[in-house]
Amino acid sequence: MASTSYSYSYSTSSMKLLLLMVPLIIIAGLVSVLGPNPSNWTLIQNPPLSWTSQNVVAVDFHNQSSSPPISIQVIDKQLENKDNENLNASQILPNNTNSMNESNIIQEKPNLPRKFSILDRTEAGLLQARAAIRKAKYGNQTQDIDYVPTGPMYHNPNSFHRSYLEMEKQFKVFVYEEGELPVFHNGPCKNIYSIEGNFIHAVEMNDQFRTKDPEKAHVFFLPFSVAMMVQFVYVRETHDFGPIKKTVKDYINVVSEKYPFWNRSLGTDHFMLACHDWGPETSKAVPNLFKNSIRALCNANTSEAFKPTKDVSIPEINLKFGTTHGYIGGPSPSKRSLLAFYAGGLHGPIRPILLEHWENKDEDIQVHKYLPKGVSYYDMLRKSRFCLCPSGYEVASPRVVEAIYTGCVPVLISDHYIPPFNDVLNWKSFSVEVSVKDIPNLKKILMGISPRQYIRMQRRIGLIRKHFEVNSPPKRFDVFHMILHSIWLRRLNFRVHDDQ
Repeated sequence: MASTSYSYSYSTSSMKLLLLMVPLIIIAGLVSVLGPNPSNWTLIQNPPLSWTSQNVVAVDFHNQSSSPPISIQVIDKQLENKDNENLNASQILPNNTNSMNESNIIQEKPNLPRKFSILDRTEAGLLQARAAIRKAKYGNQTQDIDYVPTGPMYHNPNSFHRSYLEMEKQFKVFVYEEGELPVFHNGPCKNIYSIEGNFIHAVEMNDQFRTKDPEKAHVFFLPFSVAMMVQFVYVRETHDFGPIKKTVKDYINVVSEKYPFWNRSLGTDHFMLACHDWGPETSKAVPNLFKNSIRALCNANTSEAFKPTKDVSIPEINLKFGTTHGYIGGPSPSKRSLLAFYAGGLHGPIRPILLEHWENKDEDIQVHKYLPKGVSYYDMLRKSRFCLCPSGYEVASPRVVEAIYTGCVPVLISDHYIPPFNDVLNWKSFSVEVSVKDIPNLKKILMGISPRQYIRMQRRIGLIRKHFEVNSPPKRFDVFHMILHSIWLRRLNFRVHDDQ
């Protein structure tokens, strides 16, 4: 009887155990079928960087793929698709295990919605802008109450206009308030470096593009003036850049310790602006400023590490009295009796060659080291069909803008020079480029341009002149806005990731 009871109890227990195990087996099977798939997890190498060269995308305003632009590459559609995936990415969760290599792995779970940061929304806006610009390249012209870019002066007028409108709609600049006068928040406005003072003043007074909230900024401006540093920091006749470089280095140390933004992007979304010859050298004070940041420079010399894909060429404008009053305007082509004109001292290696071949050699090409007494420089510009713009010790020259202001077709005589706003403007349509070795053939080259072609070029000068005009306050499409637009284009070329 006892054994029967034991057998019955054992059978009952076995049955209960079996009934308990069956659901567990089913659940285990479901988990093995439906559970997380490790292949859907993303491994991110350690340490994560805020940006890399693989993140670069770009806007191309050039029509001719056979002659690639010096400055900007074509948008990588594959990367653009990756941008879309990143914007819709699942929530990223760190793996806290301590086993080897696993501490450096961030696992991405695909089905959990991610909470987007302000930076995510900023990058999403830039992504939409890139798509709109690319679409506009082959679309209809957008209407504008002020100005509609059109004609061969632009690589792609539709793309430029859409990009400009997108800039007006969303571009925000944060200006660091640290730094004291006269070196910071200040710059010259009445000499050949006047673009430094004019830009600093215009951006700091601007309500449309300047933001006081750094979280909402696309770029960060370092508001120092190299021209003012040369005047107040540099020890004259020493040829020592040390004090200027130390000033810049100390300033970046201050803003990088107070704010997270410089370290977040390694300076990539920061920019400096300098028209002084020493601007490129000054940027070397901080390796990431030189290597990563956007440098808006008059001396856009590719042989001295100017990189058109990230740096910006700006015009050198000599405002002797602080305004353009009296500088702008000139007669029609039929009233320009002189073929070409230049006046200027021996400055750099190119001008001596020009004077050697053409000074007092030909009545059609007036080349002077010094103008004869009583002869007006600007009157000579207005009499001339072509204005010679040879480089000095540096590639930039205020003569380029002087020629444009007076309706004289500029002749660029330089090597390694990237003209201002080259990503947008097709300089070959309204200027002449002459290499240094062709200086002896200057007259032959200029005489080879037919009267019809010259009239077209001269007319185009009048149409693009607005992009080089200095206004106070700034006006749409003027030089201030064109500099901003060039910086805006570079900001479209990369993404900033917040890895915190």
